[in-house]
Order: sequence, then C-alpha cells, then structure tokens
Amino acid sequence: MSSVSEGRFRGSSVPLLTPPPRFATLLTDDGVPVDAVYEPCTVGFGAPVGGAAGPLAATPAATPATTPAIVVAHGFTGAADRPAVRRAARVFAQRAAVITFSFRGHGRSGGRSTVGDREVLDLAAAVAWARQLGHTRVVTVGFSMGGSVVLRHGALYTADPLAGGAESSAGDTPVRVPEREGRIQRTGAHSDAVVSVSAPARWYYRGTAPMRRLHWVVTRPSGRLVGRYGFRTRIATEEWDPVPLSPVASVPLIAPAPLLLVHGDRDPYFPLDHPRMLAEAAGPGGAELWLERGMGHAENAADDALLARIADWATGTPPA
Repeated sequence: MSSVSEGRFRGSSVPLLTPPPRFATLLTDDGVPVDAVYEPCTVGFGAPVGGAAGPLAATPAATPATTPAIVVAHGFTGAADRPAVRRAARVFAQRAAVITFSFRGHGRSGGRSTVGDREVLDLAAAVAWARQLGHTRVVTVGFSMGGSVVLRHGALYTADPLAGGAESSAGDTPVRVPEREGRIQRTGAHSDAVVSVSAPARWYYRGTAPMRRLHWVVTRPSGRLVGRYGFRTRIATEEWDPVPLSPVASVPLIAPAPLLLVHGDRDPYFPLDHPRMLAEAAGPGGAELWLERGMGHAENAADDALLARIADWATGTPPA
C-alpha cells in the first residue's frame, strides 16, 4: 500500500458552513506523489440540532461507511484546482463525498504525464485513499483522458474473486491483470461503479483537428514546451511500451460493476462513433449510454444539471 501524507489544512476563526476539505499527497505504486483533496458530503451539514424545520433536519448523520465517495479523474491539461473540476466537485459533494486529484505531470503532482497509461496508478491511489477513509462504496467519474483511465482502471482492478487474474499478496482484493499490464498491483483500489465522460474508444485517434493538435503537443518537443508552459502539463518523452489496454478493450472487463457512458453530440474531439463503439463492446445491458444534445467536450462542457444527474446515477446504482 502506498503512503499518504496530509497537509495544507486551512484554518479560520470564522465558523464553517460546509465541511472542511482534507488535503493529501498520495504516493502511487511506482513512487509518484499525487496531489489530492477530499471533501465530505455536504448534505445535512450544519442543520440546526433539535427539531429544525426542513428536509435536512431529519437527515441522519452521515459517516464514510454510509456515504458513497466519488473520485474525479480530470482530462488532459486539467488539475484538481481547475475551475471546471472544482465546479464538478461542488455538485458531486451535494450527494457524496468527493476526491479530486491531479494526474502525474499536472498541477502540484509529481512525475510526467503519460497521457492515459501510468495514470491508472494515480487513480488507484485515490480510490484506495477513499477506502482508507472508510468509504465502502467508491465510484470513479472520468472526463476525456480521465474517462479512458477510469475504463482501464475498472478493467484492471476488481473486487470479484471469480473474475480471474492475479491477486495481490497485500490483501483480499484481486486484480484482473492482462499479461501486458502485469506491473499493476494494489489492493483496496477497485471501483464499485464507473462513469466515463467524453472518452475515446481507441488510441492514436487523429480524425479531428483538436486531436491532431493534441498529438502535436504530446509528440513534438516544441509541443511539449507549449504543454509545460502554456497548460502547466509536463509530458513524458517516452513512447508507450507496451501499448496499454485500449478503452474499447477494457469495457468488457468492467462487469459486473455498473458502467455509464456520457458523450456530447457536439464533441469536437471524439465523434459519436466513439461512445457507440464503447457501448457495443460492453454487450447487451453492460453499459448505459447517455448521448447529450448540444454538449461539447468533457468537464468544461458538462453543466450543473448533467453533473447532478451523473451524481444521482453514481449514488443510486446498487453495488455490483
């Protein structure tokens, strides 16, 4: 298990109206420090004691064991402190506890971005932290690159002992590991449900102008300079070796955990054949697909109403 160091707690003499966040630096299984924030669920917090009127007054005190946790995986060039991620966290916190974090190479996290490969280790560390905090139900919600990461994570980490694959020696959580992904080992890091928003179905896609620009940023030295100084994203120079399990190949391995796929019909990065390919790969009843009219790409395009619907799905779906 990785270590967790906590800090950056903010003090104030003003009484808090919402639960205070908890800041931590998580250490991934390959030794990368990941900046993370935990925010308790805000439902019923601060309601007067002793028979106050209103629906929140009757809400019993929530505990981690009874409150779901949503772990948010941002898109490429995002970070835990970006406005779109903070907005998603605020909406999700009305229904669940929330963990946001910055992928490697982003924000205050260490390392360099591998654009969806080693990032699965970052997500696993965040999910394991949610379970260490006492949450028995953890749902991963990923956007764009984060959407592909939550699909791979759902395929590689499972709580189903009959699913096959290698089992970690450190605990009781088996890990479903395809042969070329055998380097991944962690216990307590499985998700109970998966939500993937604006994710690609396949790697190396260059069919749209935004994706061609992204490939330039990732693969060219001048592009990586733009990524570092223009987008605060430090990008690894090494090519994938081996090529990680693709999103479309990951989807069939996620069951029995519930899977929700969300995609906008005006996504400038990935056209609708991507979510449809993912849904088809899941098989009959394997995934729920929402095609959102007028929506663009990822967390920046997800409005509060859609985020609330996603949170309702995440907290209302029975565990697998």
